[in-house]
Amino acid sequence: MKTSDFHYDLPEELIASRPLSDRASSRMMLIEKETGKISHHHFRDLRELLPPEYLLVLNDTKVIPARVFSNDGTVELVRTDAPDPDHWWCLVRPGKKMKIGRTVTVGASTGTVVSINEKGERLIHWNEAPDIHQHGQLALPHYMARDADAADFSRYQTTYARQEGAIAAPTAGLHFTPEFLELFAHTFLTLHVGVGTFRPVKVDHPEEHDMHSERYHLNQDAAVKMNQAQKIAAIGTTVTRVLEHLAKDSESFTESAGETDIFIYPPYQLKAIDALVTNFHLPCSTLLMLVSAFAGKDLMLEAYRKAVEERYRFYSYGDCMLIL
Repeated sequence: MKTSDFHYDLPEELIASRPLSDRASSRMMLIEKETGKISHHHFRDLRELLPPEYLLVLNDTKVIPARVFSNDGTVELVRTDAPDPDHWWCLVRPGKKMKIGRTVTVGASTGTVVSINEKGERLIHWNEAPDIHQHGQLALPHYMARDADAADFSRYQTTYARQEGAIAAPTAGLHFTPEFLELFAHTFLTLHVGVGTFRPVKVDHPEEHDMHSERYHLNQDAAVKMNQAQKIAAIGTTVTRVLEHLAKDSESFTESAGETDIFIYPPYQLKAIDALVTNFHLPCSTLLMLVSAFAGKDLMLEAYRKAVEERYRFYSYGDCMLIL
């Protein structure tokens, strides 16, 4: 199996750079794994398409405005992690300018580069960390080809977001309104989506890819609900990664916190989830590989071909699919 096996052609005009005015008005493709049937619906049809024995599991992480600029505008920082308040791991541009010992000033805060990791991220020690909510912007995915605006602060966020720490939104959850979510039995876990979500697979064979790690937390209440559920519907690949990470070592769920770098790709057999709601993902990406492991690569690529043919909207602000 090669990375190129997960390529598909996507016209640029199908990339959704702006959200629809109504969250729940997105289109939704239904993919039935057993029969290979593909049909076209709207997200509001989820209530009728998903049998009542399913428990929805959603990711309640909250996107932070992780992108900041130096006062003189010459240095861009994207905070990828904060091991403590005065230390930030950051993607930096231009990288050549920010060597160990160099400083950067954001507002009244001055930071010094004290380390550089193997991924090129800089560890910056601040005399007092900048207020990211005062100085930061949302770090929208590169394929939107634009800076975040005021509307993104509410729309690039699920309506149930409550645990700050993500750089990117768990996009399958963007379709839910509070009223629609209440129609389903549901619970939450937390996985703070990191920049690695968008890191391309640059190797010819997926097994050689260095998978990113992300922090998660599952509380006891959610664990009990999932153990009692007849079936689980994961809302998004982030939820899937946490549940499959936990299912590797146990037949039941318990309260847990830590990091996961699980990489799911064919022929991996998923065992923690029974259904998946997910948006459409980039060609050759780790997320497309994950959904291919769940539904089968050939069926998934056929679904993507039909999505292009039917003019679905792709990626974070795009339409979605339900895989049963």
